[in-house]
Amino acid sequence: MNEVFIYDAIRTARTRAKASGGLHPLPPQELLKQLYEHLVKRTGVSPELVGEVILGCVTQHAEQAGNIARNSVLYAGWPATLPGLTVNRFCSSSIDAISISALKVATGQASCIIAGGVEMMSRVPLLADQASIFTDPAFAARCQILLMGNGADLIATRYGVTREECDAVALLSQQRAAHARNEGYFASLVAIEDAEPQRTITEDECIRDGITLPALAGLEPAFANIGAAGADALQLDAFPSLESIKHVHTAGNSPAMCDGAATVLLGNAELGSQLGISPRARLLHSRTVCAEPLEVVSGCTAAAQAVIAEKGMTGADIDLFELHEAFAATIVMAKRTLSIEDDKLNVNGGVIALGHPMGATGAMMTGTLLDEMERTDRAIGLVSASGAAGSGSALLVERV
Repeated sequence: MNEVFIYDAIRTARTRAKASGGLHPLPPQELLKQLYEHLVKRTGVSPELVGEVILGCVTQHAEQAGNIARNSVLYAGWPATLPGLTVNRFCSSSIDAISISALKVATGQASCIIAGGVEMMSRVPLLADQASIFTDPAFAARCQILLMGNGADLIATRYGVTREECDAVALLSQQRAAHARNEGYFASLVAIEDAEPQRTITEDECIRDGITLPALAGLEPAFANIGAAGADALQLDAFPSLESIKHVHTAGNSPAMCDGAATVLLGNAELGSQLGISPRARLLHSRTVCAEPLEVVSGCTAAAQAVIAEKGMTGADIDLFELHEAFAATIVMAKRTLSIEDDKLNVNGGVIALGHPMGATGAMMTGTLLDEMERTDRAIGLVSASGAAGSGSALLVERV
């Protein structure tokens, strides 16, 4: 088996999932085209060296349908012989894109692959594909599929996570993200050009600098009505020891929907010699798991736990964690389960503050993790994201 290296990881800005958002005028293929071009400029990789493009995308509908990994390559004018694969494991999709790419490099199927993800939520909104598991309550119950916020509220109920703890997670995420942005810590952020009007998009738009705990405390629970419509009853039937579901998640302590894309260049050791560059990190291990489906978003913690255990490590052996803030209660659960100290976890903020372009989030977090490992001279990092229905995927990397 070949060793697998990450040679670069870059992303667009995360912009609001609204018509007024900075990236909204651009189709997702344009974001990806410009990221491919940035990889060429930064690493010297030529399109002819790339063996495959594998991207995560959750809402594969309209502009994002038709295997966007493949059609974005053609849109970019890259070789027509270059294969593309689009994967969907909900919000962990781009971590899975990286893992699948790594397996192909490790087994010698390719020496160089671009992985990553894209989600333009202002142009292809959440649930635009009208999947029956989200539109037909009876079918959803049969499949044990609930919306993410209701799963997070079940996590809060089962683990005794309070509204105050959730709001504290959100506030810290906002404060850290604002600080990292102001200090220029996001080295993986690259400029996207929009020709009409002529402008450059480089600013993360979702960070709320002035948010306070009183302001967060004043927000109404976001998922109580859906719970009352049947989600609570389904969860309480599965967990009869619970008397009721605590609805602690609001718009303030939940992930912010946004637009964005990210790419990661992976390859074997020979690729670095060909390009005359050194890799940024070695991929040590990856793992995908499925936890309790009615908790929906507990897979992030379960995947991280599996990676650590399978490598014979403990949480103390990990220098930095980049964990998907799939609602605040999941972060409280992860801290308790994995015994993570605050100074190791999402030190530059998470998706509550920065935004969550679903299919791209895992690859974005990978770049953020590498940026911080290099900035602070750390050796071992772990990135993990929850998908829906209890799924989760994680990567363990070593800086080289």
